[in-house]
Amino acid sequence: MAIGGLALDNSDAGNIDAKITAAVVMSCIVAASCGLIFGYDIGISGGVTTMKPFLEKFFPSVLKKASEAKTNVYCVYDSQLLTAFTSSLYVAGLLASLVAGRLTAAYGRRTTMILGGFTFLFGALINGLAANIAMLISGRILLGFGVGFTNQAAPVYLSEVAPPRWRGAFNSGFQFFIGVGVVAANLINYGTDSIHNGWRISLGLAAVPAAIMTVGCLFISDTPSSLLARGKHEHAHASLLKLRGVENIADVETELAALARSSQLAIEARAEPFMKTILERRYRPHLVVAVAIPCFQQLTGITVNAFYAPVLFRSVGFGSGPALIATLILGLVNLGSLLVSTMVIDRFGRRLLFIAGGIQMFICQVAVAALLAVTEGATGDGEMKKGYAVTVVVLLCIYAAGFGWSWGPLSWLVPSEIFPLKMRPAGQSLSVAVNFAATFALSQTFLVTLCDFKYGAFLFYGGWIFIMTLFVIMLLPETKGIPVDSMYQVWEKHWYWQRFTKPTST
Repeated sequence: MAIGGLALDNSDAGNIDAKITAAVVMSCIVAASCGLIFGYDIGISGGVTTMKPFLEKFFPSVLKKASEAKTNVYCVYDSQLLTAFTSSLYVAGLLASLVAGRLTAAYGRRTTMILGGFTFLFGALINGLAANIAMLISGRILLGFGVGFTNQAAPVYLSEVAPPRWRGAFNSGFQFFIGVGVVAANLINYGTDSIHNGWRISLGLAAVPAAIMTVGCLFISDTPSSLLARGKHEHAHASLLKLRGVENIADVETELAALARSSQLAIEARAEPFMKTILERRYRPHLVVAVAIPCFQQLTGITVNAFYAPVLFRSVGFGSGPALIATLILGLVNLGSLLVSTMVIDRFGRRLLFIAGGIQMFICQVAVAALLAVTEGATGDGEMKKGYAVTVVVLLCIYAAGFGWSWGPLSWLVPSEIFPLKMRPAGQSLSVAVNFAATFALSQTFLVTLCDFKYGAFLFYGGWIFIMTLFVIMLLPETKGIPVDSMYQVWEKHWYWQRFTKPTST
C-alpha cells in the first residue's frame, strides 16, 4: 500500500482504512476539549491584567506607571511581578509534564486527563477567590499542573484513537478548542471589564471548561494501545470494537493483533530508562523534532502575543474596551484559521502548512516592526494615529491566521505521532515540557524584551520564524497518513535522518 510516497506492508498498515464512527468522533471531541482550559487561561490572563480593579489590588505600581504623563509605550507594563502572575502557570506545567508521562503509562491517557481537569478546577476556584498575591500565584500553580497533565495526555489520546487517514484533522481539534477557549475568555473579559471586581468572575469561570472536559472524560474509554500496554487485553478489544464498529470485526482483529505486537515490545522495553533510550543514535530524529517543534512554536511569538494582546493594543493607543475588542477579533481570526487547518491538514500534509504559515507570519512580524519603528520610534514616545493602530491589528490578525492553520495544530500533532509506542507517553512528556519551558522563558521576558528591544522585539520573532521554516524544509519528513506504528519508515527514507536510523519496527 502506497502512502505519502512510502510503500507500506499490509501488516503495518494497521487501521489506515478504518471508518470514522460516532465513538471515534465523540472520543476525539472529548479529548480535544482538554484544550479549552489551556485556551481559556491564555485569553483570561492577558485580559485581567488590563483591568483597573485587578491592578489596584495586586499590581498598583503598574497602574501608577500607566497613569504617568510621559511614559515609554513599550515599557508601561514592564513588571516582573505581573509577569510572574502569567508565567507561574508554566513552571508548574513544566514540572507536571515531566511526571505526566509516567502517570499516562501507568494509569492511562483518560485517567491523566481527568486528574488534570480536577486540578485545574480547584486552581480556578482559588484564583476567583484570591485575597492576596500569594493566593493568586498558588491558584496559577494548580492551573499549571492541570494544563501540564492534559496537554501531555490529550494529543497522545487523539493520535492513538483517530484513523491515520484523518489523524491530522482530529488532532487539530485540540488546538481548535484552545482557540475556542481563547475566544470565550475574550468575550468574558469584555463583559466583566466594566464590573467592579469583574476579574474575579473572569478567573473563577475557568472552572467551567475544566468541569466540562472532566465530566466528558468520564464517558469515554481509554485508548486500545494504552490498555494493551497495561496488560488489559479484553478491555482493549472492547475499546477498539467500540471505536471501529461491530460491523468491522475482521479489521478490528487485524488491527488489535498489530497493536498487541507493538504493545508487547513496549512492555519488554519498559525497563529501559527513557532518557538513555532517547539518546540512542537511532532515535536522534525523534529527539530533535520533539524538542525543536514545541520550542519553535513558542518562538513564533504567538503565546506571548495572546497573553499580552490587550496590553499591546493599549500600548499602541487603544483604550481598555477597544483593546479587548481587538483581542477578541484576533482570537476569532485564529479560530477561523484552525477550521481551515482541520479541512486541509490531511489533504496537503504537514510540511506544506508549516512552510506556508511560516512565510505568512514572517512577513507580518516584519511589517509590524516597520510600522512601530515609523510611528513610535525607538524612544516609544511617539503618538500612533488610529489608522496605524488599526493596521497593527490587521497585521496581527493575518499573523494569527498563519499560525492557526500551521504551527498551532501541527506543533501538537507531529510530536504525538512520531514516537514508537514504548516511548510515546514519555516522548510526548518531553515535547510538552519543552513547550512549557519555552513558554515560561518567553512570557517571563516578553515585557522586558518589548521595553528594551522596542519594535525590534517583532524582528526577533520574525528571525526565529525564518529559521524554523528552513528547519521544516530541510529536516522534517512528511507524516501525513502514516500509521503511528509504521512511522519509523519516514526516518529511514529521509535524506538526512536515514544515516541515524536502521530498519526496525519498534
